[in-house]
Amino acid sequence: MSYQSIFRPDAFDGEVHIVTGGGSGIGRCTAHELASLGATVVLIGRNEEKLAKIEVEIAEDGGKATYHSLDIRNEDAVRAAVTAVLDTHGRIDGLVNNAGGQFPAPLSAISKKGFEAVIATNLTGGFLLMREVFNQVMEKKGGAIVNMAADIWRGMPGMAHSGAARAGMINLTKSAAFEWASNGVRVNCVAPGWIASSGMDTYEGATAALIPKLAEHVPVGRMGLEAEVSSAICFLLSPAASFITGETMQIDGGAPLGSALFPVLKGRGTGPFDGFHRAVTPRALQGDES
Repeated sequence: MSYQSIFRPDAFDGEVHIVTGGGSGIGRCTAHELASLGATVVLIGRNEEKLAKIEVEIAEDGGKATYHSLDIRNEDAVRAAVTAVLDTHGRIDGLVNNAGGQFPAPLSAISKKGFEAVIATNLTGGFLLMREVFNQVMEKKGGAIVNMAADIWRGMPGMAHSGAARAGMINLTKSAAFEWASNGVRVNCVAPGWIASSGMDTYEGATAALIPKLAEHVPVGRMGLEAEVSSAICFLLSPAASFITGETMQIDGGAPLGSALFPVLKGRGTGPFDGFHRAVTPRALQGDES
């Protein structure tokens, strides 16, 4: 088995792409797809064991990957990692700012420390990667950046800290797209909705109990798959998106649409695009038929 991408096998031949949060979930899937399309993938994350495992997976599938273990909130570590990538590979063509994380809590119960930690992980860390990649290489050589947001269009009750960070990332994407366009750098964003990914297994209690029911609120009748986000990211990194910058692509099955006046209709919906041969159903969804 190999990754079943819709893109031509040599789409990223000879290129180097950084994927943060590459040790699991959407980041892992994206790293696999990029590698299957000829890119050398540089995985970045905090958990070295996970990164090493994905490096081996990609090598087993015939691709090329390396990794750097660091906290993207650490400015010096980010700067050093980008320098190290350039020293090793001599180029950086793309950056996928996927790393992130949050915890469920009502706004009234979030501490200043907790709020700032989520902002730092989901916004500040991405900014640091963007700035360093631009300053160290893309200012002169051009490139493409894809940032990660979320379905925030109706606010994000229960995770207001994450919603604030993701909204900030969408605006940061627009600002960077404008400022860096003359340098040949495109900056876009993807905003996944409910995606069947390993991140779902990080939640407990009431939140975990709600996860199997989420598909009931999606007009197309199901959750998304990691490969359906990865394919959008690869498109935005590719030359086919050369006239697209500053945009946020929603990948959510239409979940933010509609209102209580017109309930979600049951029917055939859409079938999934399941290109990732190593995908694993989250434990939170095992046994669920949605």
